[in-house]
Amino acid sequence: MSDPLEYFKRQAVIIDGVMRRDLDTVADPDLGRVLAEAIFSGGKRIRPLLHLLAAAAVRGCAVEDLVPEHSACAIAFEYLHVASLVHDDIIDASDTRRGRPAVWRAHSPAVAILAGDHLHARAMTLAGTAGGVECLRVIAAATQVMVESEFLQMRVAGMVAGGEEEYLAILAGKTAALIAAACETGVIVAGGNGEQRRALAEYGSCLGLAFQMRDDLLDYLGDPEKTGKAVGNDLAEAKMTMPIIHALAHSDDKARQWLSDLLGASRSERQRQFAAVRELLAGLGSFVDTSARAEALIDKALAAISFLAGHPAAAILEGLAMYVIRRDR
Repeated sequence: MSDPLEYFKRQAVIIDGVMRRDLDTVADPDLGRVLAEAIFSGGKRIRPLLHLLAAAAVRGCAVEDLVPEHSACAIAFEYLHVASLVHDDIIDASDTRRGRPAVWRAHSPAVAILAGDHLHARAMTLAGTAGGVECLRVIAAATQVMVESEFLQMRVAGMVAGGEEEYLAILAGKTAALIAAACETGVIVAGGNGEQRRALAEYGSCLGLAFQMRDDLLDYLGDPEKTGKAVGNDLAEAKMTMPIIHALAHSDDKARQWLSDLLGASRSERQRQFAAVRELLAGLGSFVDTSARAEALIDKALAAISFLAGHPAAAILEGLAMYVIRRDR
Protein backbone atom coordinates (compact mmCIF):
# COMPACT_ATOMS: atom_id res chain seq x y z
CA MET A 1 0.00 0.00 0.00
CA SER A 2 1.54 3.30 -1.09
CA ASP A 3 0.24 5.43 1.79
CA PRO A 4 -1.03 3.34 4.71
CA LEU A 5 -1.48 6.39 6.92
CA GLU A 6 -4.06 7.79 4.54
CA TYR A 7 -5.88 4.45 4.61
CA PHE A 8 -5.90 4.51 8.42
CA LYS A 9 -7.29 8.05 8.40
CA ARG A 10 -10.11 7.11 6.01
CA GLN A 11 -11.02 4.07 8.09
CA ALA A 12 -10.91 6.14 11.28
CA VAL A 13 -13.59 8.44 9.86
CA ILE A 14 -15.80 5.42 9.20
CA ILE A 15 -15.17 3.98 12.68
CA ASP A 16 -15.99 7.38 14.19
CA GLY A 17 -19.30 7.32 12.37
CA VAL A 18 -20.15 3.94 13.86
CA MET A 19 -19.33 5.22 17.36
CA ARG A 20 -21.33 8.42 16.91
CA ARG A 21 -24.40 6.41 15.93
CA ASP A 22 -23.85 4.09 18.88
CA LEU A 23 -23.53 7.02 21.31
CA ASP A 24 -26.92 8.27 20.15
CA THR A 25 -28.35 5.42 22.25
CA VAL A 26 -27.01 6.93 25.51
CA ALA A 27 -30.06 8.04 27.46
CA ASP A 28 -28.51 10.79 29.60
CA PRO A 29 -27.51 13.82 27.48
CA ASP A 30 -24.83 15.00 29.93
CA LEU A 31 -23.19 11.57 29.96
CA GLY A 32 -23.41 11.44 26.17
CA ARG A 33 -21.55 14.76 25.88
CA VAL A 34 -18.79 13.63 28.24
CA LEU A 35 -18.37 10.36 26.36
CA ALA A 36 -18.21 12.16 23.02
CA GLU A 37 -15.66 14.57 24.44
CA ALA A 38 -13.45 11.71 25.62
CA ILE A 39 -13.77 9.60 22.48
CA PHE A 40 -13.52 12.26 19.78
CA SER A 41 -10.69 14.36 21.23
CA GLY A 42 -8.20 12.44 19.08
CA GLY A 43 -6.91 8.91 18.62
CA LYS A 44 -5.95 6.78 15.66
CA ARG A 45 -8.55 3.98 16.08
CA ILE A 46 -5.80 1.38 15.71
CA ARG A 47 -7.53 -1.23 17.88
CA PRO A 48 -10.88 -1.33 16.04
CA LEU A 49 -9.06 -1.18 12.71
CA LEU A 50 -6.93 -4.18 13.68
CA HIS A 51 -10.09 -6.09 14.55
CA LEU A 52 -11.51 -5.31 11.11
CA LEU A 53 -8.28 -6.11 9.27
CA ALA A 54 -7.96 -9.47 11.01
CA ALA A 55 -11.54 -10.31 10.06
CA ALA A 56 -11.02 -9.22 6.45
CA ALA A 57 -7.86 -11.32 6.16
CA VAL A 58 -9.69 -14.44 7.34
CA ARG A 59 -12.72 -13.83 5.15
CA GLY A 60 -10.61 -12.91 2.14
CA CYS A 61 -12.39 -9.63 1.55
CA ALA A 62 -11.90 -5.91 1.93
CA VAL A 63 -12.67 -4.22 5.25
CA GLU A 64 -15.46 -2.32 3.49
CA ASP A 65 -17.20 -5.62 2.64
CA LEU A 66 -17.49 -6.88 6.23
CA VAL A 67 -20.90 -7.29 7.80
CA PRO A 68 -22.10 -4.80 10.47
CA GLU A 69 -21.36 -7.22 13.33
CA HIS A 70 -17.66 -6.68 12.79
CA SER A 71 -17.93 -2.90 13.22
CA ALA A 72 -20.05 -3.30 16.34
CA CYS A 73 -17.46 -5.57 17.92
CA ALA A 74 -14.58 -3.39 16.69
CA ILE A 75 -15.68 -0.22 18.46
CA ALA A 76 -15.78 -2.13 21.75
CA PHE A 77 -11.99 -1.99 21.70
CA GLU A 78 -11.91 1.76 21.24
CA TYR A 79 -14.35 2.13 24.12
CA LEU A 80 -12.13 0.04 26.38
CA HIS A 81 -9.05 1.93 25.30
CA VAL A 82 -10.64 5.32 25.95
CA ALA A 83 -12.01 4.12 29.29
CA SER A 84 -8.51 3.10 30.34
CA LEU A 85 -7.15 6.53 29.36
CA VAL A 86 -9.89 8.34 31.29
CA HIS A 87 -9.18 6.28 34.41
CA ASP A 88 -5.38 6.43 33.95
CA ASP A 89 -5.47 10.22 33.92
CA ILE A 90 -7.05 10.15 37.37
CA ILE A 91 -4.52 7.60 38.67
CA ASP A 92 -1.58 9.54 37.23
CA ALA A 93 -3.01 12.98 38.10
CA SER A 94 -2.49 13.97 34.45
CA ASP A 95 -4.03 17.36 33.77
CA THR A 96 -4.18 17.03 29.99
CA ARG A 97 -4.89 14.39 27.38
CA ARG A 98 -4.16 14.99 23.68
CA GLY A 99 -3.66 18.69 24.28
CA ARG A 100 -6.96 19.16 26.12
CA PRO A 101 -7.97 19.05 29.78
CA ALA A 102 -8.35 15.47 31.00
CA VAL A 103 -11.96 14.46 31.65
CA TRP A 104 -11.47 14.47 35.41
CA ARG A 105 -10.04 18.00 35.20
CA ALA A 106 -12.70 19.30 32.81
CA HIS A 107 -15.50 17.88 34.97
CA SER A 108 -14.64 15.92 38.12
CA PRO A 109 -13.07 12.61 39.17
CA ALA A 110 -16.56 11.21 39.80
CA VAL A 111 -17.73 12.09 36.28
CA ALA A 112 -14.57 10.58 34.77
CA ILE A 113 -14.96 7.34 36.74
CA LEU A 114 -18.60 6.98 35.73
CA ALA A 115 -17.83 7.75 32.08
CA GLY A 116 -15.10 5.11 32.05
CA ASP A 117 -17.40 2.59 33.72
CA HIS A 118 -20.08 3.23 31.12
CA LEU A 119 -17.62 2.65 28.29
CA HIS A 120 -16.51 -0.62 29.92
CA ALA A 121 -20.10 -1.81 30.22
CA ARG A 122 -21.01 -0.81 26.68
CA ALA A 123 -17.90 -2.53 25.31
CA MET A 124 -18.85 -5.80 26.98
CA THR A 125 -22.40 -5.53 25.67
CA LEU A 126 -21.18 -5.00 22.12
CA ALA A 127 -18.61 -7.80 22.31
CA GLY A 128 -21.13 -10.28 23.65
CA THR A 129 -23.90 -9.31 21.25
CA ALA A 130 -21.85 -9.00 18.06
CA GLY A 131 -19.17 -11.59 18.74
CA GLY A 132 -20.76 -14.11 21.07
CA VAL A 133 -19.53 -15.79 24.23
CA GLU A 134 -16.02 -16.56 22.95
CA CYS A 135 -15.41 -12.92 21.99
CA LEU A 136 -16.72 -11.82 25.36
CA ARG A 137 -14.37 -14.26 27.08
CA VAL A 138 -11.33 -12.92 25.20
CA ILE A 139 -12.16 -9.27 25.74
CA ALA A 140 -13.00 -9.78 29.43
CA ALA A 141 -9.73 -11.64 30.00
CA ALA A 142 -7.80 -8.80 28.36
CA THR A 143 -9.57 -6.25 30.57
CA GLN A 144 -8.72 -8.25 33.67
CA VAL A 145 -5.04 -8.37 32.69
CA MET A 146 -5.08 -4.60 32.10
CA VAL A 147 -6.24 -3.95 35.65
CA GLU A 148 -3.76 -6.41 37.14
CA SER A 149 -0.88 -4.80 35.27
CA GLU A 150 -1.95 -1.37 36.55
CA PHE A 151 -1.63 -2.70 40.10
CA LEU A 152 1.79 -4.12 39.27
CA GLN A 153 2.88 -0.78 37.86
CA MET A 154 1.80 1.06 40.99
CA ARG A 155 3.59 -1.48 43.19
CA VAL A 156 6.94 -1.22 41.42
CA ALA A 157 6.83 2.54 40.72
CA GLY A 158 10.08 4.04 41.98
CA MET A 159 11.53 0.63 42.89
CA VAL A 160 14.94 0.39 41.29
CA ALA A 161 14.79 -3.37 41.85
CA GLY A 162 11.85 -3.52 39.47
CA GLY A 163 13.56 -4.37 36.20
CA GLU A 164 12.93 -5.64 32.73
CA GLU A 165 10.74 -8.58 33.75
CA GLU A 166 8.25 -6.36 35.57
CA TYR A 167 8.39 -3.77 32.81
CA LEU A 168 7.50 -6.29 30.10
CA ALA A 169 4.72 -7.73 32.28
CA ILE A 170 3.23 -4.26 32.66
CA LEU A 171 3.44 -3.60 28.93
CA ALA A 172 1.92 -6.97 28.12
CA GLY A 173 -1.06 -6.17 30.31
CA LYS A 174 -1.62 -2.45 29.83
CA THR A 175 -1.21 -2.27 26.06
CA ALA A 176 -0.47 -5.54 24.30
CA ALA A 177 -3.34 -7.58 25.79
CA LEU A 178 -6.10 -5.37 24.37
CA ILE A 179 -4.47 -5.08 20.94
CA ALA A 180 -3.95 -8.85 20.79
CA ALA A 181 -7.58 -9.35 21.79
CA ALA A 182 -8.74 -6.97 19.05
CA CYS A 183 -6.91 -9.06 16.45
CA GLU A 184 -7.99 -12.42 17.88
CA THR A 185 -11.66 -11.50 18.12
CA GLY A 186 -11.59 -10.30 14.52
CA VAL A 187 -10.64 -13.85 13.57
CA ILE A 188 -13.34 -15.28 15.86
CA VAL A 189 -16.17 -13.17 14.40
CA ALA A 190 -14.96 -14.06 10.91
CA GLY A 191 -15.12 -17.78 11.70
CA GLY A 192 -11.36 -18.40 11.57
CA ASN A 193 -9.52 -21.38 13.04
CA GLY A 194 -7.26 -21.72 16.07
CA GLU A 195 -4.03 -21.32 14.12
CA GLN A 196 -5.26 -18.05 12.63
CA ARG A 197 -6.34 -16.84 16.05
CA ARG A 198 -2.91 -17.54 17.54
CA ALA A 199 -1.07 -15.91 14.63
CA LEU A 200 -3.08 -12.69 14.67
CA ALA A 201 -2.95 -12.55 18.48
CA GLU A 202 0.85 -12.86 18.28
CA TYR A 203 0.97 -10.06 15.73
CA GLY A 204 -1.21 -7.88 17.95
CA SER A 205 0.79 -8.61 21.10
CA CYS A 206 4.14 -7.78 19.47
CA LEU A 207 2.62 -4.68 17.87
CA GLY A 208 1.30 -3.57 21.26
CA LEU A 209 4.65 -4.03 22.99
CA ALA A 210 6.43 -2.10 20.25
CA PHE A 211 3.74 0.60 20.36
CA GLN A 212 4.28 1.13 24.08
CA MET A 213 8.07 1.16 23.78
CA ARG A 214 7.69 3.85 21.16
CA ASP A 215 5.40 5.70 23.57
CA ASP A 216 8.09 5.43 26.25
CA LEU A 217 10.58 7.03 23.88
CA LEU A 218 8.15 9.82 22.97
CA ASP A 219 7.70 10.60 26.67
CA TYR A 220 11.35 11.64 26.68
CA LEU A 221 11.91 12.72 23.09
CA GLY A 222 8.48 13.68 21.73
CA ASP A 223 7.19 17.06 20.62
CA PRO A 224 4.24 18.05 22.86
CA GLU A 225 2.64 19.90 19.95
CA LYS A 226 2.50 16.61 18.02
CA THR A 227 1.83 14.14 20.84
CA GLY A 228 -0.72 16.32 22.64
CA LYS A 229 0.88 15.70 26.04
CA ALA A 230 3.85 17.02 27.95
CA VAL A 231 7.11 15.11 28.03
CA GLY A 232 8.45 13.74 31.31
CA ASN A 233 5.28 12.17 32.71
CA ASP A 234 6.88 8.73 33.12
CA LEU A 235 9.84 10.13 35.04
CA ALA A 236 7.54 12.28 37.18
CA GLU A 237 5.61 9.13 38.09
CA ALA A 238 8.90 7.22 38.66
CA LYS A 239 7.86 4.62 36.11
CA MET A 240 10.49 2.02 35.28
CA THR A 241 10.32 2.18 31.51
CA MET A 242 12.87 0.55 29.22
CA PRO A 243 15.12 3.63 28.81
CA ILE A 244 15.46 3.95 32.60
CA ILE A 245 16.00 0.22 33.06
CA HIS A 246 18.72 0.25 30.41
CA ALA A 247 20.39 3.28 32.00
CA LEU A 248 20.50 1.70 35.45
CA ALA A 249 22.07 -1.43 33.98
CA HIS A 250 24.72 0.42 31.95
CA SER A 251 25.69 3.48 34.01
CA ASP A 252 28.65 3.75 36.36
CA ASP A 253 28.20 3.60 40.13
CA LYS A 254 27.93 7.37 40.57
CA ALA A 255 25.33 7.87 37.84
CA ARG A 256 23.40 4.80 38.95
CA GLN A 257 23.23 6.08 42.53
CA TRP A 258 22.12 9.52 41.38
CA LEU A 259 19.37 8.08 39.19
CA SER A 260 18.28 5.66 41.93
CA ASP A 261 18.07 8.46 44.48
CA LEU A 262 16.11 10.60 42.05
CA LEU A 263 13.54 7.86 41.49
CA GLY A 264 12.94 7.85 45.24
CA ALA A 265 12.78 11.65 45.51
CA SER A 266 9.73 13.89 45.23
CA ARG A 267 7.73 14.29 42.05
CA SER A 268 8.74 17.94 41.82
CA GLU A 269 12.43 17.03 42.04
CA ARG A 270 12.09 14.48 39.26
CA GLN A 271 10.35 17.06 37.12
CA ARG A 272 13.14 19.56 37.82
CA GLN A 273 15.80 17.04 36.79
CA PHE A 274 14.08 15.85 33.62
CA ALA A 275 16.54 17.48 31.21
CA ALA A 276 19.50 16.02 33.10
CA VAL A 277 17.97 12.54 33.04
CA ARG A 278 17.25 12.80 29.32
CA GLU A 279 20.86 13.81 28.68
CA LEU A 280 22.14 10.87 30.76
CA LEU A 281 19.92 8.36 28.95
CA ALA A 282 20.95 9.68 25.56
CA GLY A 283 24.61 9.39 26.45
CA LEU A 284 24.22 5.80 27.63
CA GLY A 285 22.46 4.74 24.44
CA SER A 286 19.25 3.96 26.31
CA PHE A 287 17.02 5.49 23.66
CA VAL A 288 18.85 3.65 20.86
CA ASP A 289 18.53 0.35 22.75
CA THR A 290 14.80 0.84 23.35
CA SER A 291 14.24 1.67 19.69
CA ALA A 292 16.12 -1.48 18.64
CA ARG A 293 13.97 -3.62 20.94
CA ALA A 294 10.81 -2.14 19.43
CA GLU A 295 12.07 -2.84 15.92
CA ALA A 296 12.79 -6.48 16.85
CA LEU A 297 9.22 -6.84 18.07
CA ILE A 298 7.91 -5.45 14.80
CA ASP A 299 9.98 -8.04 12.93
CA LYS A 300 8.37 -10.76 15.08
CA ALA A 301 4.91 -9.34 14.42
CA LEU A 302 5.46 -9.39 10.68
CA ALA A 303 6.75 -12.97 10.82
CA ALA A 304 3.54 -14.04 12.57
CA ILE A 305 1.40 -12.89 9.64
CA SER A 306 3.70 -14.13 6.88
CA PHE A 307 1.01 -16.67 5.97
CA LEU A 308 -1.08 -13.75 4.71
CA ALA A 309 1.42 -12.96 1.96
CA GLY A 310 -0.44 -11.84 -1.14
CA HIS A 311 -3.64 -10.93 0.70
CA PRO A 312 -4.58 -7.23 0.52
CA ALA A 313 -4.88 -7.11 4.31
CA ALA A 314 -1.22 -8.14 4.64
CA ALA A 315 0.04 -4.94 3.06
CA ILE A 316 -2.15 -2.89 5.39
CA LEU A 317 -1.05 -4.79 8.49
CA GLU A 318 2.58 -4.42 7.44
CA GLY A 319 2.06 -0.71 6.86
CA LEU A 320 0.51 -0.34 10.29
CA ALA A 321 3.49 -2.10 11.86
CA MET A 322 5.91 0.27 10.18
CA TYR A 323 3.81 3.25 11.23
CA VAL A 324 3.94 2.14 14.88
CA ILE A 325 7.71 2.03 14.87
CA ARG A 326 8.12 5.40 13.13
CA ARG A 327 5.32 7.46 14.63
CA ASP A 328 6.04 10.78 16.31
CA ARG A 329 2.70 11.27 18.03
